[in-house]
Amino acid sequence: MRTLKMLLSFFSAAIIYSSCVTTQPAGNPHGLPPGQQKKIYGTKSAKPFAPGQQKKQY
Repeated sequence: MRTLKMLLSFFSAAIIYSSCVTTQPAGNPHGLPPGQQKKIYGTKSAKPFAPGQQKKQY
């Protein structure tokens, strides 16, 4: 009986924690700062890589 309760509590905890959703933070999808992306791609300006510096597309 005791092991049944323990197994039941383990499986219920597993179900609860498995339903947690993680999302990627907003902004740069690669996780690199704009200056580092500028260096990788060899451009002169980091402006195209900065999400706050891009015009909105309507």
